[in-house]
Amino acid sequence: MAEVEVIHSWSAPRSLSTSLMYSFAQRDDIDVLDEPLYANFLQVTGAKRPYREEVLSNMESDGEKVVNEIIYAPGNKKYRFCKHMSKQLLPGLPDDLMKKGKHFILIRNPMDVLSSFDKVVPPTFLEIGLAALVTIYSELCDLGNPPAVIDAGDLQRDPEDALRGLCQDLNIPFQPAMLKWNAGPKNIDGVWAPWWYESVHKSTGFKTEHRYPKTFPSSLYDLLEQCLPFYNFLKRRLKRSYPLLSSPLPPPSLPVPANEKLLAWVGDEILPRDSAKVSVLDSVVQGGDSVWEGLRIYKGKIFKLEEHLDRLFDSAKALAFSNVPTREQVKEAIFTTLIRNGMFDNSHIRLSLTRGKKVTSGMSPAFNLYGCTLIVLAEWKPPVYDNTKGVVLVTATTRRNSPNNLDSKIHHNNLLNNILAKIEGNNANADDAIMLDKDGYVSETNATNIFMVKKGKVLTPHADYCLPGITRATVMDLVVKEGFVLEERRLSLSEFHTADEVWTTGTMGELSPVVKIDGRSIGEGQVGPVTRRLQNVYQKLTEETGVPIPTYKK
Repeated sequence: MAEVEVIHSWSAPRSLSTSLMYSFAQRDDIDVLDEPLYANFLQVTGAKRPYREEVLSNMESDGEKVVNEIIYAPGNKKYRFCKHMSKQLLPGLPDDLMKKGKHFILIRNPMDVLSSFDKVVPPTFLEIGLAALVTIYSELCDLGNPPAVIDAGDLQRDPEDALRGLCQDLNIPFQPAMLKWNAGPKNIDGVWAPWWYESVHKSTGFKTEHRYPKTFPSSLYDLLEQCLPFYNFLKRRLKRSYPLLSSPLPPPSLPVPANEKLLAWVGDEILPRDSAKVSVLDSVVQGGDSVWEGLRIYKGKIFKLEEHLDRLFDSAKALAFSNVPTREQVKEAIFTTLIRNGMFDNSHIRLSLTRGKKVTSGMSPAFNLYGCTLIVLAEWKPPVYDNTKGVVLVTATTRRNSPNNLDSKIHHNNLLNNILAKIEGNNANADDAIMLDKDGYVSETNATNIFMVKKGKVLTPHADYCLPGITRATVMDLVVKEGFVLEERRLSLSEFHTADEVWTTGTMGELSPVVKIDGRSIGEGQVGPVTRRLQNVYQKLTEETGVPIPTYKK
């Protein structure tokens, strides 16, 4: 007899935990315990089960003895596998239970769990045990031993790959014998097996015979809503997953890693990044039916907030939105989101107002009976272009929308026109793409307004096809204040090719010098003096003006 290495499996009921126990039991280096804490759970809680007395008479109910003399007892095998239900982790059990051994968490979609649960006991939030699983995950993380998480659905879709991954996480060798077992009762089964194990006794592996799931009972809908957030929390902790509809991709790195833990406003609440979602029935999903603004934050102030809100409400009115939140409500949501995130400088807000959720899918605004949905997405985000060395543009074949089709003065979320041009820019390895109007004159880029300098005169296209940007208007004012001649007129592409200087403007990127268009160097191919001068006065303006964020202290 020697010390064994204990592997703890924590799960909720009906999560293929018994199948996984059978899988590990096929190994030649392990012994298995089926819910050794069950008697202690029944004794302490007084929970009613049809087999209660049989369990209490056949199993040790003293929690301390179970942990020290059974779970961590010496053995003849290298490993010991202990199957646990999450609700069986009760206060008063020895600390060694969690501090020692290897732990992992097995989860299963509550839709699959709930529909098969009530054969022995009725399903309740506490019986399902997903909240307890999250508590176990957090406790193990606090102990410096974050557990592996495995999804029962992955075990069914690709048993070998999922088991190999689990063994790797546990730092034990995979054995092919784990993939199959004989049908029928096992001598390792708990005394409750006749009540719970009928289906698993018919199995010889993880693969399911059913391609499609059962219909979910509507009577369990409310319970499902309670359980899903806990399941989704743990699912996001999977090291690997096997999506049904796409190839698995590794988690991408974020441009600004700090944004991984941002908080976003959706509707009327602030949520963590991965929980911040809109309904599938929201108009922005159904048809891109939404308006938006970009806001930048400088040293505790929101630059041009009132102007952006003016345009937001004008766009909503142009699209005939109803039940729109008030200006003060939008401001409060913006301030609250920034304060919650501690974002007072070098950050950006994507402010969206959708027509709202529909009562059923469809195009008609008559289905929008819930009011608008407000989204405040604040991120740490420096200017997105290289404003020191300059950017490169190409001309897209995609033409800018005409007011005959969709007026660009409505700042709407349906950006496919711009996205198609941006794809052309990406394919040409350019920073952005110039978009022409229907007559071949320059309108703007896919994301910004555009200016040029020729012989000391500053020129920019009419805002007939392009969005009359707020940064554009700000820069036009600065051009005049700095004593330059400003002309707003139709401009051809060749005029930009032969310009002395070119820059773009936008809230996201501020003033971005353009050094090359369609392979042609602009001026000397570097940032020009007019551009640099306007960049400096623009920066000074951002430092001196803006709406203060409440509670901000320098």
